[in-house]
Amino acid sequence: MSITLFIFGGVARIGRDPAKAIQEFNIAVAGPLASFFLAATFSGLRALFSFDEKLAALAGYLAFANLCLGLFNLAPGFPLDGGRIFRSIVWGVTKDFAKATRIAGFSGKLIAYGLISYGAWCALNTHWQGGIWPAVIGLYLLSAAQDSLTQLAFRENLRGLSAADVMSQEVPIISGGISLEDYSAEVQRTGRRFHLVVTDDRLVGMINVHALHQVPRDEWAHNSVQAVMIPRDRILWASQEEPLLRLLERLIAADINQMPVVSGTPGDGAHVIGMVSRDAILRVMQARSEIRPTTPAKQA
Repeated sequence: MSITLFIFGGVARIGRDPAKAIQEFNIAVAGPLASFFLAATFSGLRALFSFDEKLAALAGYLAFANLCLGLFNLAPGFPLDGGRIFRSIVWGVTKDFAKATRIAGFSGKLIAYGLISYGAWCALNTHWQGGIWPAVIGLYLLSAAQDSLTQLAFRENLRGLSAADVMSQEVPIISGGISLEDYSAEVQRTGRRFHLVVTDDRLVGMINVHALHQVPRDEWAHNSVQAVMIPRDRILWASQEEPLLRLLERLIAADINQMPVVSGTPGDGAHVIGMVSRDAILRVMQARSEIRPTTPAKQA
């Protein structure tokens, strides 16, 4: 978990959504509490250095700024901390994460439109400079709220799917002894961007286009696939039962595009039964989003 600070507020960012409502509440409330703590600290410093006009003024300004920051963050403008607090409360009441996210996202959009409207009003009725920041903040919140709802839609599209549902059972293999020049020709001929590397009928690693391009083009003829491949002990494996959403998160975290799928526990005894790629997951997501489930007709 991390907290990203902006001039106009903070956003708590986590690698994945929390498992429980209370967990999200505890994460989100940390930002406003930190701002209020700093506001109280600077207020104390202002009183302590009241004999020095410059120091007291600086401390007072910082106290006021942190107080405003904390109050702004408490607004239920998802995904600001206040919006996450609001979502955790709705989640705790409804026991439905998806519903809570939609409600919090809608509230975030309302606040965003309000800020944009206020910025436009300021630009038309007062100094136009005074409307810039509210409008910019509103546009940011609107985009962030929409992104959160889009992410929810992705999660719902992948719900119930596992690696076995989208993997390709065709496992491309290649000899570790061929040159990178020959491997490049194989990629161009077949369009396959990754291969498992086999030497003497043993799986020894994996090669992909990204690893190929780590070697200068004029050295391809003098280097073999085995010299630049990803060794077997560094390959990330997926089990066929692994939930597709978790698998996609692992692919993104490792910044890789494909992963072999094995039956049983990954290791020397594991059997590679397929390959899964980001492209395959994205195609499934797109297909499921285009086909909306029909609502069964009510019986009389």
